[in-house]
Amino acid sequence: MSASAKLPPFDAADPLGIDDLLDPEDLAVRDTVRGWAADRVLPRVADWYEKGELPVVRDLARELGALGALGMSLTGYGCAGASAVQYGLACLELEAADSGIRSLVSVQGSLAMYAIHRFGSEEQKQEWLPRMAAGEVIGCFGLTEPDHGSDPASMRTRARRDGGDWVLEGRKMWITNGSVAGVAVVWAQTDDGIRGFVVPAGSPGFSAPEIKHKWSLRASVTSELVLDGVRLPATAVLPGATGLRGPLSCLSHARYGIVWGAMGAARSSLEAALEYARTREQFGRPIGGFQLTQAKLADMAVELHKGILLAHHLGRRMDAGRLRPEQVSFGKLNNVREAIEICRTARTILGANGISLEYPVMRHATNLESVLTYEGTVEMHQLVLGKALTGQDAFR
Repeated sequence: MSASAKLPPFDAADPLGIDDLLDPEDLAVRDTVRGWAADRVLPRVADWYEKGELPVVRDLARELGALGALGMSLTGYGCAGASAVQYGLACLELEAADSGIRSLVSVQGSLAMYAIHRFGSEEQKQEWLPRMAAGEVIGCFGLTEPDHGSDPASMRTRARRDGGDWVLEGRKMWITNGSVAGVAVVWAQTDDGIRGFVVPAGSPGFSAPEIKHKWSLRASVTSELVLDGVRLPATAVLPGATGLRGPLSCLSHARYGIVWGAMGAARSSLEAALEYARTREQFGRPIGGFQLTQAKLADMAVELHKGILLAHHLGRRMDAGRLRPEQVSFGKLNNVREAIEICRTARTILGANGISLEYPVMRHATNLESVLTYEGTVEMHQLVLGKALTGQDAFR
């Protein structure tokens, strides 16, 4: 660059110029989802969160289906066939509105639909995926149990053969979308190892009581799944998945979305803190003019945009078919941990106002406490990376 060349102005919203890595289609996807969230979620989400409900979940699902956001990176069967980066950008914008909305999309697309798309029969795909992509049917994913979260190999839910049928017995816990789902992908122990089953919600013996009294992900439907002698035909089993590799590959796909989504919560909190610092006056001037506040804002911006760069890098690797599960663990571990710290620091800049739902910061911070745990706790991702680095398995 010549000395006379003019540099573009500094952009506080994109200090590293990451948008230059995105093509026009990427930007169009991002802007479409951002506009939808601003119109349909942001004006109402604080009220939903305070009441601990998401009363319009089915309406939102159909609207998200119309946007192409459900099963977004899958191909065929009414799915958008978007790139991994575009799916990631959508997750970032949805979680900038609320983690509960991003969770709705992640569980629908990256868990329930992904399991059927990758491991299901052609008949299962034809029956469920087009309606799920359109948001006409909501799906859930039953893996975690009351006594078994990080150790799914020890699950107690069991499926036994009875003639030509399967009979499922057990319970699943902390299931997003459970009580509004029309179909559940449920994982169970069998004599042949862990298998996945496509369970219509109306099946006799199936129920999904909603979990109440949450202080996190309050604008989200969370349920228990009860399987009390649920009888299913032989065609209900996912033919392509035997063992833990099936559900774990679904979780890896969902974790990828979290790598992006967590940065949406962090961005929203940083934006709130920056605006507040520019306008809140103490000692005769805006608090953004004080060194300690500027140090906080600078550190938050550094971690946010490093995290977005990491998410973008992982997305390009996924699009190239080169993304390893350990790399997804790297992203989930770093980005969720840093997002929580950004939210907590933003809360200090807002002072007492930081705890008010008039601002998004505390809502994001409490939501991220759940995101930190689901799809693999901090400790589990540390051990995944520890094993990859040392060659030693510390899980057992």
